[in-house]
Amino acid sequence: MIYIYNDFGGTHSTSMAAAYHLNLIDPSDKSLTPEDVLAIPYFNKLTKKDFGKLIFHGEDEKGNFVYTIGRSSSKLVVPALSELCDVFLSLFDLDERIIFSNTSPTVPFVMSIGGILSRGLGIDWLGVPLLIKGAQKCHPTIRQLVDETKRIANFQSTDKVIVLENREFQA
Repeated sequence: MIYIYNDFGGTHSTSMAAAYHLNLIDPSDKSLTPEDVLAIPYFNKLTKKDFGKLIFHGEDEKGNFVYTIGRSSSKLVVPALSELCDVFLSLFDLDERIIFSNTSPTVPFVMSIGGILSRGLGIDWLGVPLLIKGAQKCHPTIRQLVDETKRIANFQSTDKVIVLENREFQA
């Protein structure tokens, strides 16, 4: 199975989701320190040049691959990738499942502003504290999103490609 967590920038909520998925963040932690947040691989490290790139985060405990992607403002990236995956899975008769999970609904306003300031405008001294506040606020929701993504992925289904919009995880 291949998991691909996606959102606008691919560096904040997606990195957190990948870290939860790979057990890099203790799911029993009730809070995250600023150091915990900043230690998440790729958190606030990617730039506009990384939009559209699949970033490999690792293999989970079941041998599934975990990726993230920043799709920018394009609403076409995930549908296009989903269709391409369908083509390749059918064409090469591959027995694989691919799960696209949108982390955007989990992003609180403070995190969006922090991302714009830090990644968009390069004002880290103001953006990073806002990103940390946002990450601390939304991390339980992201953990729930990852748990639900895994649960849905393990359902018996004939669908080889699944796209989860995750609107029920609204920040």
